[in-house]
Amino acid sequence: MQELAGKTAVITGAASGIGLALARIFAEQGMNIVLADIEQQRLDAAVTEISALGVEAIGVVTDVGSGESVASLRDAAVEQFGSVQILCNNAGVYTGGNLWEQTEDDYEWLIRVNQWGIIHGVRQFVPQMISQGDACYIVNTSSMASMCTLPFAGIYHMTKHAALALSECLYHELSISAPQIKVSCLCPELFNTGIAASSRNRPEALREENITDMHKMSMDAITDATANSLSPRVAAERVLQAIKDETFYILPPEDNPWSATANSRLEDLRLRRNPTMAPPAI
Repeated sequence: MQELAGKTAVITGAASGIGLALARIFAEQGMNIVLADIEQQRLDAAVTEISALGVEAIGVVTDVGSGESVASLRDAAVEQFGSVQILCNNAGVYTGGNLWEQTEDDYEWLIRVNQWGIIHGVRQFVPQMISQGDACYIVNTSSMASMCTLPFAGIYHMTKHAALALSECLYHELSISAPQIKVSCLCPELFNTGIAASSRNRPEALREENITDMHKMSMDAITDATANSLSPRVAAERVLQAIKDETFYILPPEDNPWSATANSRLEDLRLRRNPTMAPPAI
C-alpha cells in the first residue's frame, strides 16, 4: 500500500507509546485517524495533538477486551469516514512474576487485552474490510517476546506468542480469501512506552495481584529497561515501511541483541535441544 493520503487508520492503545507514534506518522501521511484507548483524558489530549497536524481525527473510548466495545469502535470509524483501510491492533499490557504465583486475574487481564484485543479487532474489522473491496492493511502488535522465552514474564510471552500465531494464520487465510487485505505483525523490542505502568488501566474486577519478590523484581526491571530504550517513533517508522513494502514480520535489525535471543530459540528448535537461557545483552 503506497498511497495513504485520504484513507483512514484505526489504532488501539493510541493515547500513548507506540499507538500514539503510529497516529502521528499516519497523520503525516495525510490519513484520517481514529484513536482508540481506554483512558479518556489521555485520549482527548492525543486527539488534540493529532488534529493539530492538519488531519481529521476522532477519539473513541474502547475496551479492547470487549467485543461489543470494539464493534462500537468500528461503527464510529465507518460513520465518521465511510471506510477503514488500516487497522492497528496495538493495545497491550504487562505484568510479571513466577507463573505459579501469579493470580488468575493476572492471567485473565493479559489474555483479555493482548489476545482478545486482537481477536475482537479481527472479528469486527475484517468483514468490514472485505465488504469494502478495496486495499486494506492490518497490523497486529506482538513483541520480540513472541520470538523467545524468558523467566518471570511467562504470561506476557504466552499472550505474545498467541498474537504472532494468530497473525500468521490470518495472513494465510486472507491470502486465500481476500488478498486485497494484507497483514503485518509488529514484534518490537524494548521501547520507551508506558507498558510498565499499564496496571493503571487494570479493570477493578481483575485487580487481584500477588505482590511477590519476583513480581517486584520483574516490574522494576521492565520499568528501568523501557525508560532507557528506543523512542516509539522508531517502531512507527518500521510499521510504515512494512505497509509500503507489504512485509509481514516487523522485526528489529539483525544486529539488535533481541535478534540474537530469538535466533537462539530457533536453534533450540532446529537442533531439538532444551531451551537455552539467552537474555538479550542490553
